[in-house]
Amino acid sequence: MNKKTVKGSLRTISNEIPLSLEEKTDASRRTFIRTTGLIVASGVLGASASVSGMNEAGLRAEDMDQSKCIDYGKSFLCNTGKYNSARMWIESRTTITDTKSGKHVVYYQGASCKSENTFGEKDLFYSDNYDFLPVFGAGKVLVFRRHADKRGDRYRSVKKMEGMWGGNPVIYTPVPEVITELNTFEKIRDATAAGIPIVTQTELKNDETGLRAVIEAPCKTMNINHARKLYQVDTGPIVYPDLSKIYDEQIDSLSLAFIAFNQDHFADFVIEAPTPITKDGKMISTVYHYSKIVTIQATNRIFALGKV
Repeated sequence: MNKKTVKGSLRTISNEIPLSLEEKTDASRRTFIRTTGLIVASGVLGASASVSGMNEAGLRAEDMDQSKCIDYGKSFLCNTGKYNSARMWIESRTTITDTKSGKHVVYYQGASCKSENTFGEKDLFYSDNYDFLPVFGAGKVLVFRRHADKRGDRYRSVKKMEGMWGGNPVIYTPVPEVITELNTFEKIRDATAAGIPIVTQTELKNDETGLRAVIEAPCKTMNINHARKLYQVDTGPIVYPDLSKIYDEQIDSLSLAFIAFNQDHFADFVIEAPTPITKDGKMISTVYHYSKIVTIQATNRIFALGKV
């Protein structure tokens, strides 16, 4: 069994047993990864385990196994800040690989919440409220803030992790014991009807930049046409990467989007972008809305988290 500990700003724990409060208190000195019959601590190597280092940029590409999708029903990002150790549900992950160097970065998208007066005595939601969605990766946090209308440059901000909720969040990403690839209509149909959790992966490539990305997310909506033997995935939000150029800061290439596909060789995305509101032919306001539609050649894979 191979296990990896993280020496950078993200620690990933798979197939874990939750730590007790006493163990969590000691986590600044020792981070335990518990699995069946094995405990791996930072700096301590079990007899049957191996540890690979991970820098701030992420794991090496050869360490990734994309077929091992994670169980999003049990995946969380646990922050370590003193004043707010916020736990956030992981809603999707996007892995960007530079095929020329072999390095890659994993970005974890947290679930959306509303702007709040955290730990206040009353009035726990701000009256001028906005959607709040974080993305974690490469030692930084990208936050999307969507107000009722476009507010200058308030929509997106990037800060170092320690400037948000602590510098060493723990990522819980358990891998299911059974993963079945749904590579026929019949398998997709049967897994859908059986209520088995489904996860999708969409791989994008740009030969000019040498960038490759895999977008993984739980399938929230699956459409099935029995007569025509067709399916269609519709899910989001996910983190959509612009692979058309090399950004000075890769995190700046990320946008929020929804994804749809009904074949294995292309995907449609509707990206959140500034969108004008018009009345009688005149623009009266601008909002951030999922309105920018693109179609991209892709490789789509669908997995059931269980037997089919």
